[in-house]
Amino acid sequence: MSERIPSGRELEILKVLWDAGPASVREVHERMCPDGELAFNTVQTLLRIMDEKGLVTHARRGRTFVYKPRHTREREMSRLLDKVFDGALDQFVVSLLRTKHASAGELKQLERIIADARRKQGDRTRRT
Repeated sequence: MSERIPSGRELEILKVLWDAGPASVREVHERMCPDGELAFNTVQTLLRIMDEKGLVTHARRGRTFVYKPRHTREREMSRLLDKVFDGALDQFVVSLLRTKHASAGELKQLERIIADARRKQGDRTRRT
């Protein structure tokens, strides 16, 4: 089976599952639609379709199905990076910084992440 790319609504559901962990349809619906933006049956149908597509798995808890994502947020991000930017991390970051205003705090956090990645890369290089 080829890898399936989640639709916009499917991605919303995956975000709920990544943040909340395994959840029933009711739990996903309550988190995703606190003001009833979507019908319960719509969320139920989306989860069933996502299960068929291989985006989520389910297990029974009594009479309730509990869903969990098949892949991590990081794996989906990596697939996006490969699909849109051909794996070029620098192009992704440049594009992101050009299209989204980053606060001083966010830029400082990015600097720390980059410094940490450099340290880890140096550690790996010294071990080989």
